[in-house]
Amino acid sequence: MDAGIIIQAVLLLAGFVFLIKGSDFFVDGASSVAAILKIPTVIVGLTIVAFGTSAPEAAVSITSSLTGSNAMAVSNVIGSNMFNMLLIIGICAFLNELLMEKEILEKDLPFLVGITILFALFIVIGGDISNIEGIILLILLVAYIAYLIRNAGKSGASNYVEKPKFTLKKSAVFILIGIAGIVIGGDLVVDSASYIALALGMSETLVGLTIVAMGTSLPELVTSLTALKKGENQLVIGNVIGSNIFNILFVLGASSTISAIPLNSSMILDVIIMVAATILCYVFGKTQDKFDKKEGTILIALFIGYMAFAIIRN
Repeated sequence: MDAGIIIQAVLLLAGFVFLIKGSDFFVDGASSVAAILKIPTVIVGLTIVAFGTSAPEAAVSITSSLTGSNAMAVSNVIGSNMFNMLLIIGICAFLNELLMEKEILEKDLPFLVGITILFALFIVIGGDISNIEGIILLILLVAYIAYLIRNAGKSGASNYVEKPKFTLKKSAVFILIGIAGIVIGGDLVVDSASYIALALGMSETLVGLTIVAMGTSLPELVTSLTALKKGENQLVIGNVIGSNIFNILFVLGASSTISAIPLNSSMILDVIIMVAATILCYVFGKTQDKFDKKEGTILIALFIGYMAFAIIRN
């Protein structure tokens, strides 16, 4: 194997480490600030943690958009959402039955289905994601967060983190280190993945859908498996849905606002498959208010099939 590819593969792994550890530092620091400021834990989870686990996708997609690697910007989001919906929920449901909360089933999951279809319509109708459409996605994100905060207030959710991990000064240092790690990691992943794709004759779309998507989704996987181990099964669904919502509204919204993202025709099929996978998860959840081992097996099999299709198509 070419020495350059080996070096870039090492840099790719280093980029993933920077992304994951950077998001960890960011979440720890931000959560500590929230505790000091007496912000309810439910708001911390819905905003800071959701953003933190989606930060790798954001760093990679925004960097790709700035450097003109538009195919990777979008395929990273599609691949990450497929990884989250099919593989993470699939593995967790296979290991332990996942119950669906009424709030998530009636509001958050339908909202995810809606914005996923909206994303598909943007692409099918216009063939790209324009600056205006990017702004629309960001406005929807602000509206969604405002709704979550208002809803948390109405439900009387006033639990706070009992004790902050760090002082305000140390929390600020953690946040800055986290942001630096995310930015550096994003640059490393985009540059090295693009190099490897060109050297091996792979398309940016395939690299984004597979290697980069899986690497940037590691925080979601780790968070979900940790929640499952602690018996907090409902957090798995919330983590995945929250992350997918942030991926579409924030990651794609910010990326396309910076630079309009033109798409090739082959990617339309990937978007349609992502819509179908999201609707399937909604149907599974709606039918019996849970994901069991049988449904987990189906989701895992579908993910493996999709990955095989993406590789063969390239």
